Parts: sequence; structure tokens; C-alpha cells
Amino acid sequence: MSNLQENDDDLLGQEKEDDELTLPRASINKMIKELVPNHRVANESRELILNCCSEFIHLISSEANDVCNKRNKKTINAEHVLEALDKLGFPDYKEEAETVLNDCKEVAAKRRKQSTRLEHLGIPEEELLRQQQELFAKAREQQAREEQLQWMTLQAAAVQQNAELSHLNNGPGADDNDDDDEY
Repeated sequence: MSNLQENDDDLLGQEKEDDELTLPRASINKMIKELVPNHRVANESRELILNCCSEFIHLISSEANDVCNKRNKKTINAEHVLEALDKLGFPDYKEEAETVLNDCKEVAAKRRKQSTRLEHLGIPEEELLRQQQELFAKAREQQAREEQLQWMTLQAAAVQQNAELSHLNNGPGADDNDDDDEY
């Protein structure tokens, strides 16, 4: 295999890796449309913006990884990213990122607060489950009573209707004729 062909293969492999590391085009297009709604942006420009965004993220991630490694940590956290922005000379981005981070923390705190409402009742989960089962049992009993009452009402109505039909079929005084049949 020639050196030229090997270089081409290397470039193709690199392009495939780069494609896997890009941001979703739809997201980039949406951001562009929101930021410059009254201008058309050429496809070449969109591609350039996409590549710049990917490269920026790669740069920040690499620097945050270095910060993380220097502190002997295994997980990159928000503080590592903020320090990376500062080290790379992006103090304006750092301030914006801190604002976003604080907003995210507030949202997370609200979610935690909502999820712990049961804990603040002061009733153990087992007791709440027992009470729930008790309420379900009462509801089933009530439904059974109502169904039984409805069935008894239907039966009484059927008996009443049969009595009325029997009376109509035999005619008035039909019961009196039975006594006169003696010879």
C-alpha cells in the first residue's frame, strides 16, 4: 500500500471520528435561527459554526480534564469546567456559566424539595402504605354494598313486575274461582 493511500485512509478514519464528536446539526441550526432570525446563514457558515462549537467544547473538556487530573479526581465537575474557562482566558464565559450553574442548582433543589414532601409529613412510608391499602379496602367494600343494593333493587322490581304480569294474565277475581270448583 502506498503512503498516499495510507494518508487517505487515515484522513477518512479521522473524518469518521470527527463526525461522531460533533453536536447535533438541528440544535446548532435552531440556535443560529434564534440568534439571527432576520438573516440567512449559508451552509458553509453553519458547518464552520458547528466545527467551532465542537472544537470549543473539546478545548474546554481537555482543560477541565487536566484540572481534574491535577486534583487527583476521577470525575470532572462544574468547578473544574469553571477553572478551565478561567485558565483559557474566557472570564465572560465563566460568569455566564456560573449563572447557568446556579440556575441548574435551583431547579435541582426544587425537584428534591418536591420529591421529599412525603418525608416531611412525619409519617413512615410503611404507615402511609397501610393507610392507602385501608382506604382501598373501604372503597371496595362501599362499591360492593352499592352493587348489592342495586342488585336487590333490580330483584325487587322484577318480582313486582312478575306479580303485576301474573295478576294481569289471570284476570280480576281469577283467584276467587278456584274455591268454586268443588262439585
